[in-house]
Amino acid sequence: MNRSNEEFNNEIRDNSNIQWFPGHMARARRLLAENLKLVDVVVELVDSRIPFSSRNPEIDKLIQNKPRVIIGNKKDLADPTQNSFWANYYASQGKRIFFTDCKTGGGSKDVIKAINDIMSDKTARYLEKGRKAPIIKAMIVGIPNVGKSSFINKVAGSNVAVTGDKPGVTRNKQWLRMSDNIYLLDTPGLLWPKFDDQIVGYKLAATGAIKNDVLDVQEIAIYLIRYMSKYYPGVLKEKYSIQGNSYGGFPTFEEGLEMLEAFGRKRGCLVKKGEVDLYRASMYLLDDYRKAKFGRISLDNRDCLGEDNEDE
Repeated sequence: MNRSNEEFNNEIRDNSNIQWFPGHMARARRLLAENLKLVDVVVELVDSRIPFSSRNPEIDKLIQNKPRVIIGNKKDLADPTQNSFWANYYASQGKRIFFTDCKTGGGSKDVIKAINDIMSDKTARYLEKGRKAPIIKAMIVGIPNVGKSSFINKVAGSNVAVTGDKPGVTRNKQWLRMSDNIYLLDTPGLLWPKFDDQIVGYKLAATGAIKNDVLDVQEIAIYLIRYMSKYYPGVLKEKYSIQGNSYGGFPTFEEGLEMLEAFGRKRGCLVKKGEVDLYRASMYLLDDYRKAKFGRISLDNRDCLGEDNEDE
């Protein structure tokens, strides 16, 4: 029996209740709203492995029509095929996403160019009046652990602590210089109060946006191993000799558990009487995924858009 994507998704939704919104998240939301009026453009950072699921709907509500640049960070960890798919998808929605590598800084020049392009009309108006080109003030937003600090360190380099001592730059805020004319205001990572689609919670947890101690790591690991068995079956077979199901669909929860146990045996996660320490195996699996030891694997693909978007 080939279990459909819908059956798999419904099973996850029926057995999950992921809610995560501690006090500091509410404060982060207030800060973002307060600082929005100070900036010309918003730089929204998402995780390239989940460039759809890591977009915070709260940010959409707050930003509304403010000019925006979307950055898919950690492109070195994501499936290149999926990066191309999402670039085309967002283009079809009238948006552009730029993929960057926070380790090497690759793609950061494209981001700077995109910000200048967005603000080109304002710059042209200044120059027509005989004034100097304006300082462009940008604000970076995104969920926790999406690589904002690494991105900032690569883009800003030695200019990481620029205070408000330039014309047009608000005082009493810490601004980071991206280029000669672009200053960046950092904000805390922000999650949303409740995941209406519980699968999004699993993806965020697998990529590390939610701390391991908040959720059942075994359930997250089983979700991940089931997903890889469906979309990247060769990885489990070639690297760990783990066989997926025989029908090509999503494995059942029980089959996912069996594959996790097989993974645990391969990694030596054994306790007395040869039983597998499933917690330890789960931690190894999540760590291997986050470090791309399985290869470049994305958890967002065409299927997460639903049937209405199959032709995008």
